[in-house]
Amino acid sequence: MSNLWQRLITGSIFTGGVIASIWYGPLSFQLLFLLAALISLNEFYTLVSNTENQPNKMMGLLLGAFTYIFISHASFSIEHQKLLVFLAPLSVLIFIAELYRKKKHPFGNIGYTLLGNLYVIIPFALLSSISVQGGEYDRGILLGYFFLVWSSDSFAYVFGNLMGKHRLFERISPKKSWEGVIGGGLSTLGIAYLLSLYQNQIDLISWLIIAFIIVVTGILGDLCESLLKRSLGVKDSGNILPGHGGLLDRFDALFLSVPFVWAYLSYFVNK
Repeated sequence: MSNLWQRLITGSIFTGGVIASIWYGPLSFQLLFLLAALISLNEFYTLVSNTENQPNKMMGLLLGAFTYIFISHASFSIEHQKLLVFLAPLSVLIFIAELYRKKKHPFGNIGYTLLGNLYVIIPFALLSSISVQGGEYDRGILLGYFFLVWSSDSFAYVFGNLMGKHRLFERISPKKSWEGVIGGGLSTLGIAYLLSLYQNQIDLISWLIIAFIIVVTGILGDLCESLLKRSLGVKDSGNILPGHGGLLDRFDALFLSVPFVWAYLSYFVNK
């Protein structure tokens, strides 16, 4: 099977699974993304374990699971927000555990263990907050977010291949071009306009602002993940998705875009 067909088949299954989980309801999408978050976090720990540092995978994944669950549930209920107080003791346990691991670079290990949760888990968990409008689950907003992320990535790839001449950030990602970013950005704004016609929970201006946020932070997220891999001397974060690499590779735009989209919706739309 050619790499193109492999990418198309894997991408279709991946996209279909995400859409189906969101459409079915909050529980199905939260469970799917809990699994995706933990796999992504494990990929992160595996990558950085190739350095002199050895993050505490078990404690990091445990903290990640609790962080995801607490933040996700807090999005739907004020009563659940009290559960967030447990995150501080769990974080401190990582410091205590390092006393007994007898590994080199203990604070490097602690740093990478906590960084994985900050970089991977919190953005995944905030997806639940994006899906809540007026205290109720709204699949339209969440689907719209993913359509914009996928549009930005796909159209940037197409325009970059067709017209890309001026490198965007050659030191980190030699193939990305300004033409791809601009073409992908304009196309994503067009998708945002179409979304506003069918998903009128938020107005056109808000959809356009969200699209702009996704275009800018999405490409920066892609570059940051490329920086991570380049610094570690690896091409892909994993091989769980044939033709696409690991989940870190597939969700790189999400890690930086979700916090900004969540902040915009929380403070300027859901007042």
